[in-house]
Amino acid sequence: MLKFFLSLIFFIIYLSNPTIGLAFDTSDPSVSLLQNRISNNFSRKYCKAIQNGFSKDEAMKSAIVKTENIISFSYNPQKKWIEKDDLANQISLQVINDCGWAFGLIGNEGVEYFKSYFLEMYKKITPDKNFSR
Repeated sequence: MLKFFLSLIFFIIYLSNPTIGLAFDTSDPSVSLLQNRISNNFSRKYCKAIQNGFSKDEAMKSAIVKTENIISFSYNPQKKWIEKDDLANQISLQVINDCGWAFGLIGNEGVEYFKSYFLEMYKKITPDKNFSR
């Protein structure tokens, strides 16, 4: 009988103080798809400009302006959920994978360098805009 009461007390304590569970942040797949399209578009434009002999600054400016125009006129409501830092990271990965070797950037160091360069140039080129919004 004592075991029953002890078990009941432990059960009541357990119910009144549940354990904390870990929840994973799930993102909307349509946001990821839009982000992929934007990064692929930017990478194509940037890599093509580099292949055509543009300087890295000219290529960056051209790719940012063209991609920003496409995003600005997009009616996709998911664009407001894209984080600038996440998009910059994905763009950097895409560019380094597609044509980073052409201008001497490879691996994680190349991705980090390109990301900081991209964010710096984006701020200079479009100071009043928020990429993807």
